[in-house]
Amino acid sequence: MSTQPLTTRSGKIEDATLLAQLVNYAGEGMPLYLWEKTAENEQTGWDVGKERASREEGGFSYRNATIIEQDGKAAGCLIGYEIGETPQTITPDMPKMFVPLQELENLACKSWYVNVLAVLPEYRNLGFGSHLLNKADEYGLSLGKAGMSVIVADNNTKAKQLYERFNYTEAARRPMVKGDWVSKGKEWILLTKSF
Repeated sequence: MSTQPLTTRSGKIEDATLLAQLVNYAGEGMPLYLWEKTAENEQTGWDVGKERASREEGGFSYRNATIIEQDGKAAGCLIGYEIGETPQTITPDMPKMFVPLQELENLACKSWYVNVLAVLPEYRNLGFGSHLLNKADEYGLSLGKAGMSVIVADNNTKAKQLYERFNYTEAARRPMVKGDWVSKGKEWILLTKSF
């Protein structure tokens, strides 16, 4: 049993490989599916994911990540950001898979959005997710947000239960658009909470 407490730190560019892995866990495998579709030349899907996590800007940038560690080893992450005051335009060229997700995010304007909350399998069921959600609340409150938001797959009952313990409630649903992506889920669920 570890004697050192959980610690959190800001993400670093060196975390890009870990972040890609955790984003894929949180995204129910959809991120890797999409990364493989956009890989060029000798790139793998994981290369694309690592490249995206290494960017200086964007929702999935390492700059938006908080890493949780146990005994100095990275165990999981929180990636989140503020949603602006006005909904994002859904353009005709937006990939169809993203449309229901963007529609839901547009319903959560002015909130702090939990884009990714994921823990490596060997660290699950140890309270790491709760620790990260407390951090998310701190971020939202410090920025003066009226509340929090997150989107989960309807089949991810453990994640839904975790958020419900933190007073998130269902605000809306949208059917998943899958193409040939394989998922047991049928709908995306927007969960929100007010401060």
